[in-house]
Amino acid sequence: MRWIWIDRFEEFESGKRAVTIKNVTLAEDHLHDHFPGYPIMPASLMIEGMAQTAGILVGEARQFREKVILAKVTRANFNHLVLPGDTIRYEANVVHLDDLQGRTEGRIFVGDQEIGQVDIVFSHIDQNMSGLDLPEENFVFTESFMSLLRAFTQENQEKVTL
Repeated sequence: MRWIWIDRFEEFESGKRAVTIKNVTLAEDHLHDHFPGYPIMPASLMIEGMAQTAGILVGEARQFREKVILAKVTRANFNHLVLPGDTIRYEANVVHLDDLQGRTEGRIFVGDQEIGQVDIVFSHIDQNMSGLDLPEENFVFTESFMSLLRAFTQENQEKVTL
């Protein structure tokens, strides 16, 4: 099973910026085991939520021709707990993009309060791992991820035509 740690795109500016949200609920199994009796959203899963947001941003900038993987988390700071009932907002900005990599800076919010920062370097593995026997299909940008971006794009197109 592949877990998706974002629920919806709120903003998307190709090659520049993406904003997504994640609703945290007690219906999620991982919250029942993470500090039983005091469920909080694990920081590692918020890093993954930012990686998914920023990774789609980096991949879309090159029309998903590359297999984009997380190469390095250069910063991950958290200064507030996230509890069931909270809505996390991930804001990712492209800092650098070239044939080999993409670098992003990310900020995480609950409401208007910034609760963390996550900066990530992504590798375009088709360029960086040449000579390895990689699958032809893009195993990174699966239908699950693509449907999130498609839903946002379709929703915004409908607003323009109204």
